[in-house]
Amino acid sequence: MVIEHGSINVLPGHEAAFEADFVEAAKVIARSPGFQFVRICRGVERPSTYLLLVGWDTVEDHTTGFRESDLFTQWRAWIGPHFDGTPEVEHYVGDLKRI
Repeated sequence: MVIEHGSINVLPGHEAAFEADFVEAAKVIARSPGFQFVRICRGVERPSTYLLLVGWDTVEDHTTGFRESDLFTQWRAWIGPHFDGTPEVEHYVGDLKRI
């Protein structure tokens, strides 16, 4: 499994709308081949910042399969208007483990 880690800055005052629209965006990304899960967490010290975690079967399922599909366009239509800048995205290999 590959975990996409994204850091999303949301326009101040858009937090509630972003979270509501994320529920709809999650339904879109869930239809993408190779998708496993999606989660967001809101920042404590910086409440306009969100941590995005998406599980994929492979990096290509995200970078090619999803990002080059109409589903990505739909995903961004829901949440993109709330972005303050471009999200930073990285990929990690392995399962989430509790230690």
